[in-house]
Amino acid sequence: MTDWVEWTEEEYVRHLHEERRSFAWVMRRYGDLDADQAEAAAVRRYPFEERDAPYRGLVFHDDAWHWAMREIHGERYWASHPELMRPPAEYEALDQTSP
Repeated sequence: MTDWVEWTEEEYVRHLHEERRSFAWVMRRYGDLDADQAEAAAVRRYPFEERDAPYRGLVFHDDAWHWAMREIHGERYWASHPELMRPPAEYEALDQTSP
């Protein structure tokens, strides 16, 4: 994958939407949010950043699973919920079903 700093605008927007989609899925499935709440949470976690924004895309250094688990269970979620350290196959399959 291209380093996120070097992404074209199209690549950045595509990745932003993919991460929002994945984050919203986790928030519905594990965070008990309805679809609208999950989408709003995803936009808050992954706001659009202008091309010249400092550290644009830094949020991509961890995947949506990690950020959603932190929001649901706290910063050290893996210590209290070791079963959530790695995402399930169903989450991993989201990449395969991107529209």
